[in-house]
Amino acid sequence: MIYLKNELFEKLAAIEHERWADWQKYMHGLCIEDDGKNLTIVRSLRERWDKQIKTNYKDLSETEKNSDREQVMRYFHLIKKA
Repeated sequence: MIYLKNELFEKLAAIEHERWADWQKYMHGLCIEDDGKNLTIVRSLRERWDKQIKTNYKDLSETEKNSDREQVMRYFHLIKKA
């Protein structure tokens, strides 16, 4: 796959990495760690996230939509400026 090598694209990619890293920290904090340092997702969270995965954005609750909107705010200023 060929990627664009321009300033806006790289800034957006950096923000995407920050977003992913924040999500992973959040996820790790919610998991249960066993003696072997394995992390397990709690069933209730998995069920909630499975439901959200299958739900179109337009059908999400306003709280869930706001969570997605918060993520867009990380980079929207760059898109508007471009």
